[in-house]
Amino acid sequence: MKARSSDGAARRRLLMSMVKLATDSQIESETNSQTDSVNGAVNGAAKIVKLAVSCSLTALLLVSCADRDRSSGEAAASLKAENDPAYAAYETPVTLQIGFKIPDARLITGDTNDNNPMSRYLEQLTNIKVVHSWEAKGDEAFSQKADLAIASSDIPDAMVVDRDQLRKLVQYGMIQDLSDSYEMYGSSLMKEMYDATGGAALDEARFDGKLYGLPNIAIEADATSLLWVRKDWLDRLGLQPPQTLDDIARIAQAFVAQDPDGNGKRDTVGLAGYKWLVYGQKLNMSGFDAVFSSYHAFPKNWIRDASGSVVYGSIAPENKLALEKLAEWYRLGLIDPQFALYKEPQEPITSNRTGLFFGPWWMPYYPLSEAVASDTKAEWRAYAVPLDAEGQYVTHSAPVTDRYLVVRKGYAHPEAAVKLLNAFTRLERRQDPNEAAVRQIDEFAAKTGIQPRQYYPFDLLLDYTDAIEQRYHSVTDVLAGRRDAGKLDPDSRKIYDYWLAEQASPKKDMDGWKAAKAYEYGGLALVSRPMERVKSVFYGTTPTMEKRWAELEKLENETFLSIVVGDLPIDAFDDFVQQWKAKGGSAITREVQNLTSR
Repeated sequence: MKARSSDGAARRRLLMSMVKLATDSQIESETNSQTDSVNGAVNGAAKIVKLAVSCSLTALLLVSCADRDRSSGEAAASLKAENDPAYAAYETPVTLQIGFKIPDARLITGDTNDNNPMSRYLEQLTNIKVVHSWEAKGDEAFSQKADLAIASSDIPDAMVVDRDQLRKLVQYGMIQDLSDSYEMYGSSLMKEMYDATGGAALDEARFDGKLYGLPNIAIEADATSLLWVRKDWLDRLGLQPPQTLDDIARIAQAFVAQDPDGNGKRDTVGLAGYKWLVYGQKLNMSGFDAVFSSYHAFPKNWIRDASGSVVYGSIAPENKLALEKLAEWYRLGLIDPQFALYKEPQEPITSNRTGLFFGPWWMPYYPLSEAVASDTKAEWRAYAVPLDAEGQYVTHSAPVTDRYLVVRKGYAHPEAAVKLLNAFTRLERRQDPNEAAVRQIDEFAAKTGIQPRQYYPFDLLLDYTDAIEQRYHSVTDVLAGRRDAGKLDPDSRKIYDYWLAEQASPKKDMDGWKAAKAYEYGGLALVSRPMERVKSVFYGTTPTMEKRWAELEKLENETFLSIVVGDLPIDAFDDFVQQWKAKGGSAITREVQNLTSR
């Protein structure tokens, strides 16, 4: 659909707001060019000396590239011909231009972001040539690039966008309806995963009955904050695992005062912390979300209160109780006194100065893998605590999706994006039938430490919402003799193999340790007790949010932190609520209530 005149004005304003970013980059480029010219004159005399070395390096590189191309050709020759439209290769090459998020991983010599084992395999498999229209490193930079592309009406053929960007693209009429492409070319595996959400994932990308994007699927377990504890420290001090807030306080006190690491020094801290206290939706390490949830407070989430009204969770009165408890713990030295000063929250964990922090089920992947590698005596366990006053564990639910693969309106092959998603989803779920090619990719990952998913064309993973719990039950059923290992799905089988290898040789293969312990301990905590999950009802942006949210978020973060560290009294929470409402919060609440009532 065509954008209204007001939409055009909004886009022009957004474009102007992005001009500084582009201008700064151009100035930096020109400055570097001038500097290079001077350096070139100075270094010219050295070129003859370097020529022989350059030729030698070129020869070595050609040998490396020849080996790479030969191995790629061998893998391509072994690819299985497929008739399923979801996986069948195009007869003639198709080019797809994308926006690419650069991963942190560094490729080896001879490979680039758009020419590496993953990109070559997917091109051989599909006959789709993926070209990077632009690249950006990190979520924030990628989002800025996408915003600029939208504002300038110059989006690539396909890219991944967030919820607000999807809404703008639909409003401006810039992206394809993918309904037919999904029905005709979506794989049975992809459709099965979407169906497992009860239709909720695809509904997030539908506008007026049309499907404008293919969403990722969030893992429900990622929204649960568990308490990770050094079990070897508990045993040394004769302590039992925690259940309640008081239990956590007692353990923290002991970890501070009773030399749990046995080095004769008072150099350990209590509970690790995150400087903004809570994550709200996308959890990571050391947030205090679980403490707030035990008081039935859900900051940074839009929820329904007891009357059924939609409210912003951070201004609910239950937050005051949680803040008061955290302030008490900080005053007593039970929370790491330096927590607000760390550049990264993992610092006391990886240095083995703490034995107590909150985090999701996957903490063994990081930071615990690094902590255990430096202290192999460390034995971490996860617990679904603290319980609330009634003895229940309360948490919030994950949004079913938060990213969407979209295709530019007018692009001749919208199904190409669907076919690529099919291909790397099948590979990620260990169901790709091309064994030789998959083996080469696995060998590349083992040699370099680079996960294949980091070089998929789109940062969009599909899985079952309850995948972690499913795999935990599957693996433990085999270990208990209730199931045949040969009947495990590929993902569960890989975890099972890691689990057995870790049992046979503890902490010898830390890559295997990560997966084995994430499921053994994180997975166990997820299924160990019933969980009351509170669902957020709104994740988008309203007109007033676009103008006021940054200021309101800053007010919230600073007030909460100041209360906990003692710079403000607990009653400052009441002042915060009034300020939040007066500075635009009330208007935003009305907008959210209107949107959620439709």
